[in-house]
Amino acid sequence: MNTAHASAAAAPCLAVNWAEMVSHREALVRFAQRRLLDPALAEDLVHDVFEAVITGRAAFAGRSALRSWLTAILKHKIVDLVRQRAGLHSLDQRMDDDEEGGAFDIACPQPRPDEVAEQRERLAQTLARIEALPAGLREAMQQRVLQDGDTAQVCASLAISEENLFVRLHRARKQLLA
Repeated sequence: MNTAHASAAAAPCLAVNWAEMVSHREALVRFAQRRLLDPALAEDLVHDVFEAVITGRAAFAGRSALRSWLTAILKHKIVDLVRQRAGLHSLDQRMDDDEEGGAFDIACPQPRPDEVAEQRERLAQTLARIEALPAGLREAMQQRVLQDGDTAQVCASLAISEENLFVRLHRARKQLLA
C-alpha cells in the first residue's frame, strides 16, 4: 500500500451537513450543465453525487473545501458518463490520436425531414407522459424543467423545500424513463 493511500485511509471522515451540502447544489448543476449541455442529465449527476455522499460511498476527510470535494466527485461522474456513452476506455487515448491535440471533431449535420418528424413525435409523447405524472411531480417538472424556472421561485410557488423539489424531479425523471 503506498503512502498516499495509507494517509488517505488514516484520515478521519468528517460528517457532512446536509444543508451545507445542498447549498452548493446550484453551483454543481451549473458546472455539470456547462460540460454536458443537458440540464436534466446535469441534475441527475448532481443527485448521484449527493447519493454517494449520503450512502457513504464518498467520505469527506476535510482536506479541501466542501464545494471542491463535491466538484471533484462530480467531475469523476461526468468522466465516467462520457466514457460509458462513448465506449472509450480512455479519453486520453482519443486526445493522443488527435493530430492537432485540440477538441474532438464532432459532425453536426442537419436532421432529415423524417428525423424531424420522429423527434416531434417523441417530444409529443414525452409531454403527454409528463401530463400523466402525479400532480406534485408534474408541477415540479413543468415549472423547473419545461419553463426553466428558478429553483427558489419554483419552491415558493409549490410551497416546498429545495430538497423536496429535487426529490420530486428525480422521481419524475425515473417515471418518465420507465
